[in-house]
Amino acid sequence: MDKNQTEVVREFVLAGFSQTSSIEAGLFVLFLFFYVSTWVGNVLIMVTVASDNHLNSSPMYFLLGNLSFLDLCYSTVTTPKLLANFLDNENLISYDQCIVQLFFLHFVGAAEMFLLTVMAYDRYVAICRPLHYTTVMSRGLCCVLVAASWMGGFVHSTVQTILTIRLPFCGPNQVDNFFCDVPPVIKLACADTFVIELLMVSNSGLISTSSFVVLISSYTTILLKIRSKKGRQKALSTCASHLMVVTLFFGPCIFIYARPFSTFSVDKMVSVLYNVITPMLNPLIYTLRNKEVKSAIQKLWDRTGLT
Repeated sequence: MDKNQTEVVREFVLAGFSQTSSIEAGLFVLFLFFYVSTWVGNVLIMVTVASDNHLNSSPMYFLLGNLSFLDLCYSTVTTPKLLANFLDNENLISYDQCIVQLFFLHFVGAAEMFLLTVMAYDRYVAICRPLHYTTVMSRGLCCVLVAASWMGGFVHSTVQTILTIRLPFCGPNQVDNFFCDVPPVIKLACADTFVIELLMVSNSGLISTSSFVVLISSYTTILLKIRSKKGRQKALSTCASHLMVVTLFFGPCIFIYARPFSTFSVDKMVSVLYNVITPMLNPLIYTLRNKEVKSAIQKLWDRTGLT
């Protein structure tokens, strides 16, 4: 195939949720509410952690603040374009914008997977080695681990993006999702993508599945190391919010990326769950179960004179 043929497709058409304008208007309001709630919740967590000396000096809350920033970025990669498509009904995205969206989706998504793994390690040290916690989880190490999470996400996304842009796109341009992601995009390539699919599944699937296994193993080890029933209940209560976030994020990701690129009717709804809903719910999950965060938010509220 010559170079001119590979450059035929200049834009893609993203899949919508409905062809009815009234339903689209309702969905616009709903997803706008989700997006605004994501911003409010995650910015509140970041500001609270940054402004409270106790939380800011704690490794767990330092990592939580970084998780909130990643959630904000992750939602922003896809939701604004989705909201715009609800208004113009064209659902068009240029080839370059599609590739950029795909890159940042995997960049931020993989970074969040690695950061959640770091947070599991933090809980392991805090519960199983409490006397060494502040020494082991120093601010310097936390910064290194956060930077490593971002770097891991960057390397993963670069590999995914390079494999995608090397493919020729010269025919169909209907992306079977509301954003550009690797599985639906490479299905449109005018070439045999079997080997590329295997490479991408092994890349994304391996990262999501192995990280999830490490996380579950870490939390299981924590519970097994604690002998007393009361201590185990306390540890489970401490880790419950982390486990909930891990399940909400990794479950859909493993479903999408750890299987061959076949299409299921529920794929779009699963994508909504981990791209839109989970970043909105994370602040609620961590806040509702955490007295320290709620107390710090109340202090911040009082300090700003809003009560």
